[in-house]
Amino acid sequence: MEVTLLGTGAPAGLPRPDCPCAACATALGPDARAATAVLVDGTLLLDLTPGVAFAAARAGHSLGGVRQVLLSHPHDGPAVEVPAGLPQPVRVPDGRELALLTGHRVRAVAMDAGGTGYAVTGPDGQRLLYLPPGGAPAGLETETAESYHLVLADVVARPDALARLRAVDSVGPTTDVVAVHLDHDVPPGAELRRRLAAAGARVVPDGTTLAVGAYEDVPDVPRRTLVLGGARSGKSVEAERRLESFPDVLYVATGGTRGGDSEWAERVAVHRERRPGSWRTAETTDLVQLLREDGPPLLIDCLSLWLTDVMDSVGAWDDAEWAGGGEKALRERVRELAEAVRGTRRTVVAVSNEVGSGIVPATASGRRYRDELGRLNTAFGAECEQVLLVVAGQALVLRG
Repeated sequence: MEVTLLGTGAPAGLPRPDCPCAACATALGPDARAATAVLVDGTLLLDLTPGVAFAAARAGHSLGGVRQVLLSHPHDGPAVEVPAGLPQPVRVPDGRELALLTGHRVRAVAMDAGGTGYAVTGPDGQRLLYLPPGGAPAGLETETAESYHLVLADVVARPDALARLRAVDSVGPTTDVVAVHLDHDVPPGAELRRRLAAAGARVVPDGTTLAVGAYEDVPDVPRRTLVLGGARSGKSVEAERRLESFPDVLYVATGGTRGGDSEWAERVAVHRERRPGSWRTAETTDLVQLLREDGPPLLIDCLSLWLTDVMDSVGAWDDAEWAGGGEKALRERVRELAEAVRGTRRTVVAVSNEVGSGIVPATASGRRYRDELGRLNTAFGAECEQVLLVVAGQALVLRG
């Protein structure tokens, strides 16, 4: 089964008409995208968009063989003109299945937002799932879920759609996930490719033809990632974004509750509201035990607070206790944590502060903390496939 992406952009296209944002200003050449439309084996058209006949011609295809046109999402504005020779577009009711004369079977997939998804099975048995913009499948059950060779979805706006599909094994390690309905939410080019790769997805230019089921170089999601950054740099948002397309994430909060501290409670509440509802939370500093256990992905936020707790426990703030064994005890705890990271089988994303580039602390204890955090970050980062530094909301890849 061959799939040609006649467009990969949002319904308004990319760049959006008359939009002055930076993403639209840089969406040029292969990063410019027409509204998403998909041609399957030259016989099935998913979504009818303005200029679709010209888009097919540019991709070296004709719409003359199309026998079915299906709509996935409501069209705002004037009706799109149906090119001569194309059948009238229709929408299949949720759960209904069409058997086309070409040997393709199409099942309408219910969504949690407006629109309809389509699961297409080709004559050769290869399976494709196409989801509308802003939608995720609803009511997925492990017992009835199908596995797909190719998924075309709005990965940027709805990463949780991938999480739902992964939870029922509809998306596996070899599924080719290609992002469509791309809008101006993420700068095009390298930054878009980086974010999609973290979700195990990729992007292709308009006009690309994909062979469903053929081996593709599916992005290898890093199993261990360290995200560094200063205060309010966006490091926690970056870390959360890297796991929001995966189910059953365990969020490890190392800072505790700090009863009576209203400012801290407000920070915790902001983080909690931002996280997907399916994530669980554990308030603990016992990172070594969690890393040694099997289980879902871990998001550790953050190592800086873990270090504070450990330094408290070894008496690091008292010079006599520090010299009398506290320093040695801290080194052992950091070594034990690094070994646990090296040996873990879990997917791990950890957050830590980068404090070594600012003002030198005025106190000896502050300088000690700064130095030890630098050593901890170095030891933890050495065991990670990817290390990022977030500055002003922009993620710089240091490794991986």
